[in-house]
Amino acid sequence: MKHNIGERHINNLISHVTIAFSPMGLFGSILSGILFISGFSDIALAKQHVRDAMVKIYAVQTEPYYYDPWSMNRSTSASGSGCVIEGNRILTNAHVISDQSFVQVRRYGAPKKFKARIIAVSHTADLALLTVDDPSFYKGIKPLAFGVLPEIQQEVYVYGFPEGGDTLSITKGVVSRIEHDIYAHSSRALLAVQIDAAINSGNSGGPVLTGDSISGVVMQFLEQSENIGYMVPMPIVKHFLTDLKDGRHDGFPEDGIVVQSMENDSMRKMYGLSKKQTGTLVVAVLPGSAAEGKVRPGDVILAIDGHDIADDGTAEFRPKERTSADYYTQLHQIGETLELTVLRDGREHRVRILLDKPAGFSDLVPRERYDVRPTYYIYGGLIFIPLTQNYLMAWGRDWYSNAPRHLVALFQHGRPTVEEEEVVVLSKALPAEVNSGYHALNDIQIAKVNGVKIHNLRELIRIVEEDRDSAYVVFESRQGLKIVLEQKLAEAGQAKILRTYSVPADRSADLQ
Repeated sequence: MKHNIGERHINNLISHVTIAFSPMGLFGSILSGILFISGFSDIALAKQHVRDAMVKIYAVQTEPYYYDPWSMNRSTSASGSGCVIEGNRILTNAHVISDQSFVQVRRYGAPKKFKARIIAVSHTADLALLTVDDPSFYKGIKPLAFGVLPEIQQEVYVYGFPEGGDTLSITKGVVSRIEHDIYAHSSRALLAVQIDAAINSGNSGGPVLTGDSISGVVMQFLEQSENIGYMVPMPIVKHFLTDLKDGRHDGFPEDGIVVQSMENDSMRKMYGLSKKQTGTLVVAVLPGSAAEGKVRPGDVILAIDGHDIADDGTAEFRPKERTSADYYTQLHQIGETLELTVLRDGREHRVRILLDKPAGFSDLVPRERYDVRPTYYIYGGLIFIPLTQNYLMAWGRDWYSNAPRHLVALFQHGRPTVEEEEVVVLSKALPAEVNSGYHALNDIQIAKVNGVKIHNLRELIRIVEEDRDSAYVVFESRQGLKIVLEQKLAEAGQAKILRTYSVPADRSADLQ
């Protein structure tokens, strides 16, 4: 469920570039030395097998340049951490290897780097699996086992390769909070665990251990704060791994229900809740969603899979511990069935919905995307794109303030009216004679082509290329601004425009 009231924007607050931790201190250094000296003790052997499973990851990343969508930015080098788990797999963060063009890994204590191959990536959960095809890489490694969701105030140990050195760093922290939070890599809210630990670049993807078992994967930190870091907890990690058992990554499901809290007594009374009933009010059901036709605006969601929902939209996941009620939706795999208890017209109903759509399917403006090239279409030198967060991010780190306000507003508050709806934008013109007079136009939302309302870029292309009855092609903005091109001149000048501006094709590969 999506909450449309009280959402937080934390774009500049959370960083996922990588995570690392401060030294363990004098006692930790002495203990480490003792373990090394007493190498035959059971404790030392246990610690050694954990260390042997640690991996440093080296990635070359090349991101597309969305303002010139056929171009790429300059390649950059990044490093992160990971660990070996069963099946000769390396577990790490998605952001460590996103938009990668080359990945290598190196074992703890070894000088040689091995070429790695990506098995699967969940950008939603900021998790990835790698492997090395050379079997010698795994010689002598005992894969780490998975543990459980830790308790509040439980001590955990964080392993990784932070900047400032090339050796393994091991630091101790305490679990301070468990609840839904925004994952910086995907901008989506999932269960997250907050730990108190100093943070530096390089530790992203490293395991967080309780004993010798993995309890989570380090992912991000809160800027302008002291020792507030976050890890991907085991329920999310296990969901990712279970999803892959059929050989395909489907992602986390989304039910397409937009809700708001019901903490106001007058609202509760108006919608007929008894003193014992609690829940959240349905304000919209998104087109094409699992809930369409089964849940209605004005319904009150009382429970998910038998778990009561509080008026603030939370549910209990352990005794006396609460998080977003979305937790119980996100425990499901895509293709499974969810049961909702709904209050409608004063009566309770059981509603079962098939979770067949992944998180993000209903975004009017897609959140940040990785490992894909931008979509674009050029006609008469005019560049048309579907609006994405990546395009807005072309305005730099402070894009939220610097990008065109009307486009940012659509990212923030836009909601689709039909399935597969996009915001189609005329991003700019490649100046040429055919588009003279339009050279200064940019970032205009296109609503109609030849008088026909469009809902996505493919519809724009279809009308342009199939409507041969008119001598002109007329693009109309949402505000009524008209851009007129003579069809014969636009098509005759297309090849020259592409050559002049070194554009390889008039459209992206996904549209060809």
